[in-house]
Amino acid sequence: MKPLLETLFWLGIFLVGYTYIGYGIVVWLLVKIRKALGISQPQMNDPDYLPEVTLVVPAYNEQAYMEAKLQNSLALDYPADCLQLLFVTEGSTDGTTEWLEAQRSKYPNLAIIGGSERRGKIEAMNMAMPQVATPLVIFTDANTTLNPQAIRNLVRHFKDPQVGAVAGEKRIEVQSSEAAAGAGEGLYWKYESFLKKLDTELYSVVGAAGELFAVRTSLYGHVEKDTLLDDFVISLRIAGHGYRVIYEPEAYAIERPSFSIADEQKRKVRIAAGGFQAISRLKYLLNIFRHGWLTFQYVSHRAMRWAVAPFCLPLIFLLNIPLAVLPKSGWLPDSAYQLILMAQTCFYAAALAGNTLENRKIRVKLLFVPYYFSFMNWCAILGYIRYRKGTTSGIWEKVRRAE
Repeated sequence: MKPLLETLFWLGIFLVGYTYIGYGIVVWLLVKIRKALGISQPQMNDPDYLPEVTLVVPAYNEQAYMEAKLQNSLALDYPADCLQLLFVTEGSTDGTTEWLEAQRSKYPNLAIIGGSERRGKIEAMNMAMPQVATPLVIFTDANTTLNPQAIRNLVRHFKDPQVGAVAGEKRIEVQSSEAAAGAGEGLYWKYESFLKKLDTELYSVVGAAGELFAVRTSLYGHVEKDTLLDDFVISLRIAGHGYRVIYEPEAYAIERPSFSIADEQKRKVRIAAGGFQAISRLKYLLNIFRHGWLTFQYVSHRAMRWAVAPFCLPLIFLLNIPLAVLPKSGWLPDSAYQLILMAQTCFYAAALAGNTLENRKIRVKLLFVPYYFSFMNWCAILGYIRYRKGTTSGIWEKVRRAE
């Protein structure tokens, strides 16, 4: 019995370790080896390449952000005659549409699509695309601020005909007194940015951040209206057609973290449910003989993070208990398994302490990592439950953001 338990235990540790640390090491080594062999991915970005683009902003009841978003969009460092602004305010009831309509006479490159029915973000994007006449389209959220050079830095990569999409960077504006979820999310996105740089150098990014990404208009395909992760599905389908998705860290969208842990959990559960939905719809990407590097990156960086690691963690803890108490000899001394169990217990105790303190508005930075790591994986399990129940819809409740 103990050898079987040990096999499952160490297999679980390997899968979790590979998902969160091992893949980064492997892809870093692969990039180094390919550079040494002279087979690095071509870099054809051209800063003087300035095609016409349309900036699409889905905006449901975003009146509080409208003035800042419009001014930020107009202030972007890009030729005004090459930039079209398209706001899709589908179903807004807070005056968003009316406020934008009042601005239209001032800005000839501003267009608005309204409507009386809320259909969800992805349907807003689908509604926008027939109105896009430019070769490139950039999607961004209404509650984000773009850096002045964002568009220039995104479009320069499209000089390469093999580039089908470019993913910008998501940055979380976290203050020193911010909630643990916000601080943890900031650390998470810094690590994600590191992995995306490596993914780009190896072959392609596996998924764009919906806060800011650009695609060739001709490659955009109608997306199912119940899609939860529009950015992920759009970019992966483009990659699945043989185009690369590039990561551009110098084009970034800044947003505030979620207002509370409850708001962040709502967002994370929806993302996880969307991840399982995407895995189901992108099954063809699992064919490594057809998609090669893309399959390797997709499985290692995304699919395992949603569908493998979260379920291995509780299994590892439960398997550790009999391994620590069974008297039969195993691969390691019983004392070693007892130490591992103690370490796991301390880690999850720190996560629980972080949760308790956060609910009392007491922030301890030392607890950010165990708390956010456990929180993120718990949300993935809840997301799977939500997906299996079939409670997925492209229309989702907005998450409150910190002021």
